[in-house]
Amino acid sequence: MSKFPYAPGPNLNPAEDCRRTRRIVAEDPDWSLAVVPCLSNLCLRSILRNFEENPIFEELTPTQKDFIQERLSPSQPLRVTANLISDGVYWKRCCEQEWDLCDVSNYGHSWKRMFFERRMESIIELFIPDVTEPKTVLEMVPHCRNYVKRLDISQLLPSIKEPQKEKEEYGSEWASDTEYDGPSMDHFDFGILLDKLTSLEELHLVYRVKQCGMNFEWKMFEMTDRDCESLAKALKSCKTLKLLRLHQSHVEDRKCRLLVKYLLDHPSLRELDFSHNLIGDRGARAIGKLLTRSKLEILNMCDNDIREPGAKAIAHALSKNSTLLSLNLRLNRLRDEGGQAICKALLNNNTLCHLHLGGNEVTGPTAITFSKVLSNNNSLKSFNLSCNNLGDDGGRALEEAMSHNSSVTECDIRLTEVDEQIVSYINQVVWTNRSLQQKKQAEEKKTK
Repeated sequence: MSKFPYAPGPNLNPAEDCRRTRRIVAEDPDWSLAVVPCLSNLCLRSILRNFEENPIFEELTPTQKDFIQERLSPSQPLRVTANLISDGVYWKRCCEQEWDLCDVSNYGHSWKRMFFERRMESIIELFIPDVTEPKTVLEMVPHCRNYVKRLDISQLLPSIKEPQKEKEEYGSEWASDTEYDGPSMDHFDFGILLDKLTSLEELHLVYRVKQCGMNFEWKMFEMTDRDCESLAKALKSCKTLKLLRLHQSHVEDRKCRLLVKYLLDHPSLRELDFSHNLIGDRGARAIGKLLTRSKLEILNMCDNDIREPGAKAIAHALSKNSTLLSLNLRLNRLRDEGGQAICKALLNNNTLCHLHLGGNEVTGPTAITFSKVLSNNNSLKSFNLSCNNLGDDGGRALEEAMSHNSSVTECDIRLTEVDEQIVSYINQVVWTNRSLQQKKQAEEKKTK
């Protein structure tokens, strides 16, 4: 036997001996004599191992920062990473670990913004009044206040605590007049949050419960009076808000008026969407007042219960307004009296570009009044009168007006009982206007 247990045997050829040597030396398949980690690499790995206790990042070079972002655990505490790790690969890894679908284009192509917006949305949507601790929300604020620009809240859970019923017999006599054993709030209280989100620009809210199943109750799908007051005050304190969308939440006149009261003279609000609610004429009058005391550019009141008086109030404000660009009153009950009021207001308005009066039970007289707008107003770019019974007289008036119009590039007069030849002619004029506008824009680009 050889003195050395691994010495080449007399009967082994050199190739067999080489394979045997590799099997013995390479016990660790990742180890190789040819690769020796450099000192800087060892240091970076040490930083990764001790990042929570000693988060060294700002002092590193861009290449070293990329090394850390690609390998740092997404489970690191937010108190460590939120205001230290810049937008990039690390936050992409955090998002992909938490959610299956991650479309960063909806978040300004910022992975960090996506992470914090979706995390805050999730916390609010799962918040149960008097069960979830408010600190759950407030603890996130220092980490996300600079990155949350939009909150899209698709559900708000109601309190599970019911108001105490009146005590039977003599029990109620011993109760204090001010005693109240109900929930402190009916849904999440935005008053604790909005004024702290200093970069928030958009707020989308729906007061509903998703997947309620057999536990369905109507109160799960409406904003209460206390919710409304709390939200209204919170909106006033949010000075950066540009867009408010509150729909499908059972908002009626009283709640609308309260919300508007706190939105008057708001410094940054530019778009308001109260669609798919129960707002009637009193609420519409409040909206009219808001148009005179705001800088709104887009107003959507689709699918409410606005009738002639409410339409007249909005029209009166519209005739004096110089900021509104888009007005959507689709699926209300304006009828001819309200529709004509809106059209007459446009004779004194030179800023509105888009008008939607579809499904409002308007007929020929409204179309005839609107034809005067088409003949005299050069600011209107699109209009929608679909699903109204305009009839032959209304159709002919629109046809005549459009023959002199060069500004409208979009229109919809489907399902209006207008002759098909008239519809075809109007569509041809619109197509010609659009082509001319596109040519004009192309020429302007060339001259710049």
